[in-house]
Amino acid sequence: MNELPWLNEARKLIGISEIPGSQHHPEILQMWKDIKRGGIKDDETPWCAAFVGAMLERAGIRSSRFESAKSYLDWGTQLEQPAVGCIVVFTRVGGGHVGFVVGKAANGNLMVLGGNQSDAVNIRAFELSRVSGYRWPTGVPLAGTALPILASDAPLSASEA
Repeated sequence: MNELPWLNEARKLIGISEIPGSQHHPEILQMWKDIKRGGIKDDETPWCAAFVGAMLERAGIRSSRFESAKSYLDWGTQLEQPAVGCIVVFTRVGGGHVGFVVGKAANGNLMVLGGNQSDAVNIRAFELSRVSGYRWPTGVPLAGTALPILASDAPLSASEA
């Protein structure tokens, strides 16, 4: 499968998670360095934007280089509809969340590959009502295909903080 380079990088990290206690996952710490925010030295600081940014940077695309999920609302090119690989920004109690759209569930929920989803990198379902915006890297051609159905009844994301 000819996958977008940032999604390829993201899929390599599925399954990594925060380490409870005083230890911190070195891969999560590296994400902060990748987005030029190396002063963050723990894996408890909300890191969804660091994950998205690091995957873009590793694919040779400049990220927002900011720790806020909502920083992606002003990044790249706005899309009216989701596309595989686009960045999706969500609202949530206490802030925002950001990840990559990889498909949809049969009920229409978006399937999102992201970091800091229940303290890990994984694919989770999100309600469309939470979407604040879709973004695409400027200068990268949009493949524009229909979202694949990845699950018939995926549970909704319950924690992104």
